[in-house]
Amino acid sequence: MSFADFNLHPLLLQALETAGYTEPTPIQAAALPLAIAGRDLIGTAQTGTGKTAAFVLPALQRIAATLDDKSGRPRQRGPHILVLAPTRELAGQIVDAVRVLGKFMRLNTVSILGGMPYRLQMQQLSRPVDIIVATPGRLIDHLTRRTIDLSQLQLLVLDEADRMLDMGFIDDVERIAAASPSTRQTLLFTATFDRRMTELANRLLTEPERIAVDVGNVTVDRIEQRLQIADDLGHKRRLLAHWAASEEVGKAIIFAATKRDADQLAAELTAAGHNAAPLHGDMTQGARNHTVMRLRNGHIRLLVATDVAARGIDVKDITHVINFDLPRQAEDYVHRIGRTGRAGATGIAISFASPADKGLVDRIERYTGAPLVPHVVTGLEPQSGFHSRPKRRFGRPGEGGSWNKSGGPRPASAQPYGARSTGGHTGDAARRSLRRVG
Repeated sequence: MSFADFNLHPLLLQALETAGYTEPTPIQAAALPLAIAGRDLIGTAQTGTGKTAAFVLPALQRIAATLDDKSGRPRQRGPHILVLAPTRELAGQIVDAVRVLGKFMRLNTVSILGGMPYRLQMQQLSRPVDIIVATPGRLIDHLTRRTIDLSQLQLLVLDEADRMLDMGFIDDVERIAAASPSTRQTLLFTATFDRRMTELANRLLTEPERIAVDVGNVTVDRIEQRLQIADDLGHKRRLLAHWAASEEVGKAIIFAATKRDADQLAAELTAAGHNAAPLHGDMTQGARNHTVMRLRNGHIRLLVATDVAARGIDVKDITHVINFDLPRQAEDYVHRIGRTGRAGATGIAISFASPADKGLVDRIERYTGAPLVPHVVTGLEPQSGFHSRPKRRFGRPGEGGSWNKSGGPRPASAQPYGARSTGGHTGDAARRSLRRVG
């Protein structure tokens, strides 16, 4: 099957060819004919499956059809397409997709995101708008100010609707939908489809078609998933020091539990000579965009992020994802590791887990349908496991390793648990204590 089979506008086929898209992914093949036909749609798919193009192409097809209209009717000011996304990063990724796939169309696409100046957004909205990509909170601000009119809206897209529910945007989403025509087409994409999502779909969609793409095995096939048991925080940091200095790691995203942890870890990695930076929700939109751009162009090698980066960052040469802290939700684990293995490439996901995290590991394995394969690093073997109490260790509390790039642990390959560990100690630097993240 090719994209030409969907009777897409020639300008879209030209953009697809220029971008190197050859054939549709399963979610695209299932969604495109229904969405182009004007049906309401519920699509269940994970990150990395091509779902962005599954709704961007039908949206652009709607607009492209008006390009052939020679009636000379004045262009309407209000947006024809509205895409809602839970985070600024994901919204930015969607805008990038619109620019790539709409390359040969004259479009006015406007981002309405928190952290951006109102004045700039007002200037962009003063002209006729084709597509708005927005986060719910800032769009509600504009609806309240009456600076956006959704009365001409033809298509509403809710991307990662489950995440918007989790983040408390449900009331905003329903208010936005109520401000648009009841005759609009609505496309809803979600990674999970539970009772809450069913209730939301019943309220916002009209006789929707339901498609689902099971990509759990695809994720496993493309990404090697490793589990490394850590006795305590100091042990986690010694493991991170090892991987930060490893020649195996090209670019990596390191996930931390809190914004404070992300700042602290990034600062200490930087002090050790690594090109590292934090990314989290307390940063301004400009700072976050600048950080992602530096990651793309290679000025940053190690990005230490909270889950704000789990969805929406599309950097194609991430070799590793390191879960310094495991996420509380299994779905977030899939989104995190999906930052590597992009565009058909392979990747490696390494998760640190203490014995207390066994329940989280079990939950992730049930969700993905695949085991996290235990590995050890020679010289950094755990003294405890999931099924035994931690052994008492001699030495000072908090004893740990070093961030020093040149004096850190010797390079060592990871081995499955049970394999005989060769090599010896990792050097004096690896035994020095680290400051604890507060």
